[in-house]
Amino acid sequence: MEINDELIDELIKGYKSPEDIIGKNGLLKQLTKAVLERCMQGELTHYLGYGKHEAKGKNSGNSRNGSSKKTVISEQEEIPISTPGIGRGQLTVLLGFSR
Repeated sequence: MEINDELIDELIKGYKSPEDIIGKNGLLKQLTKAVLERCMQGELTHYLGYGKHEAKGKNSGNSRNGSSKKTVISEQEEIPISTPGIGRGQLTVLLGFSR
């Protein structure tokens, strides 16, 4: 997948120092967290067969059940993320995390 220049320009708008990009709460950490959480939400939607807040999941016994905190250890640093929960069963997402 190619990332276009306009997206990069939007992400780095307001950049003032390297800390803004690679610092403790910099763009790279925020972007990694957002991408991981978005992927896991998408995988949960695919697994359950319905989107967040859809009536189809109400009282099904296998519905979304909040989230829990986990830490991803990357080559750069540790990144705290929220992992989606489900009512029953086990979901192993494509990213390799398990509930």
